[in-house]
Amino acid sequence: HIEQAGIHSGDSACSLPTVSVPYNALVTIRKWTIALAKKLNVVGLMNIQWAVQGEDVYILEANPRASRTVPFVSKAIGVPLAKKASLVMSGQSLAEVGLKTEILPKHISVKEAVLPFNKFPGADILLSPEMRSTGEVMGIDSTFGGAYAKAEEAAGYWLPRSGCV
Repeated sequence: HIEQAGIHSGDSACSLPTVSVPYNALVTIRKWTIALAKKLNVVGLMNIQWAVQGEDVYILEANPRASRTVPFVSKAIGVPLAKKASLVMSGQSLAEVGLKTEILPKHISVKEAVLPFNKFPGADILLSPEMRSTGEVMGIDSTFGGAYAKAEEAAGYWLPRSGCV
């Protein structure tokens, strides 16, 4: 996710693949994800919330369930992950359902939260651990900037064409 820790993941934008997490932190995340799933005997999907500060990695939360990010990741990589997970939970192996290696798309996908603040003038716009979004949209492009701009436009937000953001 692009926002700082402490913002509900449902209110956070995120990109796949990441464009800002350091390589060594990604190596740690991949290694710890596999180790944790094996230790917890997870079969199917597992939701892990990570915090990264520089190259230091922290696990905020981990539980054996799907999260609202699964449909976004499925669309971003072109694989129906919930369906594949249900087949694994019913006894098929990852290889049998066609998941042998991590899928890294050639494009960048950005998920953006749709927040209702424009419809409620005077509402408190401060984001917190309490989810406030009313939907999600997605932008896809060959660049992060292009994918982010498409997601912002789809969410109904406008980006200035000049000046500083």
